[in-house]
Amino acid sequence: MSVVIAVAVPHPPLIVPGVGRGREREIQATVDAYREAARRVVAAEPQTIVISSPHTAMYLDYLHIAPGSGARGTFAQFGDAADGARVTYDEELVEALCRAAREEGLPAGTAGEREHDLDWGVLVPLHFIDAAADELRASGREPVPYRVVRLGISGLSPLEHYRMGQLVQRCAARLGRRVAYVASGDLSHKLAADGPYGYAPDGPVFDALACRALGSGAFLDLLTADPGLCERAAECGLRSFQIMAGALDRTPVTAELLSHEGPFGVGYGVAVLAPSGPEGSDPARAFDEAYVSWHNADMARRRAGEDAYLALARASLEHRVRTGHRLSPLPADLPPELLARRAGAFVSLKKNGQLRGCIGTIAPTQASLAEEIVANAVSAGCHDPRFPPVTVEELPELVYDVDVLGEPEHAAGPEDLDPQRYGVIVSAPGGRRGLLLPRLDGVDTVDEQLRIAARKGGIDLDEPGVRLERFMVERHE
Repeated sequence: MSVVIAVAVPHPPLIVPGVGRGREREIQATVDAYREAARRVVAAEPQTIVISSPHTAMYLDYLHIAPGSGARGTFAQFGDAADGARVTYDEELVEALCRAAREEGLPAGTAGEREHDLDWGVLVPLHFIDAAADELRASGREPVPYRVVRLGISGLSPLEHYRMGQLVQRCAARLGRRVAYVASGDLSHKLAADGPYGYAPDGPVFDALACRALGSGAFLDLLTADPGLCERAAECGLRSFQIMAGALDRTPVTAELLSHEGPFGVGYGVAVLAPSGPEGSDPARAFDEAYVSWHNADMARRRAGEDAYLALARASLEHRVRTGHRLSPLPADLPPELLARRAGAFVSLKKNGQLRGCIGTIAPTQASLAEEIVANAVSAGCHDPRFPPVTVEELPELVYDVDVLGEPEHAAGPEDLDPQRYGVIVSAPGGRRGLLLPRLDGVDTVDEQLRIAARKGGIDLDEPGVRLERFMVERHE
């Protein structure tokens, strides 16, 4: 057995007494559960603790593994420089992970480190694990010394995060390591209107989903969670949990949710997952295979449900990427309104629930709405400066949205706006202009909508001459 225990834990710095200074008692159930989870980790006698943290270096298309011989960190940024940790990295396991990732074509490795010090997503779990080790010493027993491997998360698919966990399991077995996997991550950040991030109805929905999955070991639910729901819930730990699931691939587990609470508007869950049989002995827990089957069926369902607007956007980009040429002539079976109507339109692309490109026109620039969609689909996939051009291999994974814009109208101020009903255009002298579409996941307030639109246009909302317009959209998704 290589992965001898796994835990999913939150990382609020205030749970550390030197930071919380008494406020940690307001989440006493989490503190007590954390202590119990840490005791179980120490009792499992791991030689290496692998920790995934959302606050370690994160990239859109790469899973980062911290390099070097070790690192340290403190809670100084939270007012507590006295508490922290210093760790030695398991360089042999890191090298094995990097080699296995290269062999399997998984984009993961030690490149791109931006911050050497340990982040609080790592420090908080280590605070409790080290305290549990001290308890063991006080009882007259010496804990097994451990080294650390620190992983980041990414914008890659759930399957690729699961594969990262599989590599942890496989490489640990090859090296004969006893590994404890620590999945550091909070749940939703939108559980209370008076919390720091506000309230969203999807916040409690996400927490319920995550708690059910972690408390039962039903990891497929973690892989198939709706990306829009997760974005609206402002979750933190899902991809960390997905890597943990891979580290327990095909392994029977005893799962226990020790606690869940969210008194500060952020969900904190503590779960322990203990292997109850040999690794690889339970084919029913091959969640990579289950996810691929689910994902293929989901993408086929989405494609079959596309209307003429979405099908035209897809056909346009796929033709351009495969042939290098613009789609011409237009498909013969287009609805008359696409050919007779002129309007501005935005085409948005998503991959793995993440934005992959979005380009549009506020007013019509082509002879018909159909031509507008054709041109903007190509621009979204090939010319959005935020992303590299879409490749042939990515085409089957793309999900399309088409927004047809209504005529912009003057907005006197924020009181005329509603991010669920209207898009907004912020304009300033010199031709600067920023636009944001309505009904975007994670954009819940007028202030957020205005701030993002202004930033896109390089505009300070307080500068003289700023003008606001609003518009409605006809959304196809």
